[in-house]
Amino acid sequence: MQIQKTRGEDILLNVRDLETHFYGEESITRALGGVSFQVMKGEILGVVGESGCGKSVTALSILRLLPKITARTVGGEVHFHGRDLLTLSDREMRKIRGNRIAMIFQEPMTSLNPVYTAGRQIAEAVQIHTGASRSTAMAKAEELLRFVHIADPDRRIGNYPYEMSGGMRQRVMIAMALACSPELLIADEPTTALDVTIQAQILRLIVDLKERTGTAVMFITHDLGVVAETCQRVIVMYAGRIVEQASVTDLFARPAHPYTRGLMRSVPDRRHGRQRRLPEIPGIVPSLREPIVGCSFAPRCAFAVDICREKMPVLADVGSGHAAACWRSKEVMGA
Repeated sequence: MQIQKTRGEDILLNVRDLETHFYGEESITRALGGVSFQVMKGEILGVVGESGCGKSVTALSILRLLPKITARTVGGEVHFHGRDLLTLSDREMRKIRGNRIAMIFQEPMTSLNPVYTAGRQIAEAVQIHTGASRSTAMAKAEELLRFVHIADPDRRIGNYPYEMSGGMRQRVMIAMALACSPELLIADEPTTALDVTIQAQILRLIVDLKERTGTAVMFITHDLGVVAETCQRVIVMYAGRIVEQASVTDLFARPAHPYTRGLMRSVPDRRHGRQRRLPEIPGIVPSLREPIVGCSFAPRCAFAVDICREKMPVLADVGSGHAAACWRSKEVMGA
């Protein structure tokens, strides 16, 4: 569903009804149940939700990086410059991954190869996608390390990942992702394993890179504070579906889904000091191995009525490009 009027030339990535399943010996986990959204050129789009809601699976499905033995995208389309990525051959996808669409993974220590230097790993991406010589690629690697504000880049290109701090490894990952000047950067919780000071530095770096290069960013996070600081638009996911999407300003001013409202109330507020007990969302996330009847959030929702338990809501416009999948969105916005 399109919730706002946009010119076709402004749309960089258009995801429609994406469905991904995981296959076990005796069960099927429906990880994504029809996800639709757009990433516009030059914007930072936030994707927020608790662990297991489908954020990372969405990113991996777009880039077709899920293991073929246990996972399969069974429906939907992913249009990038008019081409459906789900229909491309493996060879065509390899030309896009790391080149026109790049990804920063959650944990740089496990994503970087421990037996290759930082410089060699960055240079490899340059060589593969541009055909540059080894010396040219290494010079580019040094330039990229300088670009992401790593001190002494001429020395650091010879360091192995274990010789670097967590913040430096994450900057190396960003340098690798930017090696071929991608049009879209998917950042999958790039600050999760870092302390707050380094987190702030990495967030400033990503915003600065977006401003300097024009690269669009799909920023996956569970942290609403990060969304407020870095993103222009945001989509909220729950149980493999998008339950709300809006501009960041509108989402924080008037959340239209009870789940979004619950997430916001759970954010610590220092103004209340230590006496304030954080509200919690009761219940647990439903199993995606079983068919869900009605709204997936209904068992945990204080606003739920009979229709919520009987019929699944669709993402519907609630005004000004703001959409929510909730039968009682007006009541939620007025609460």
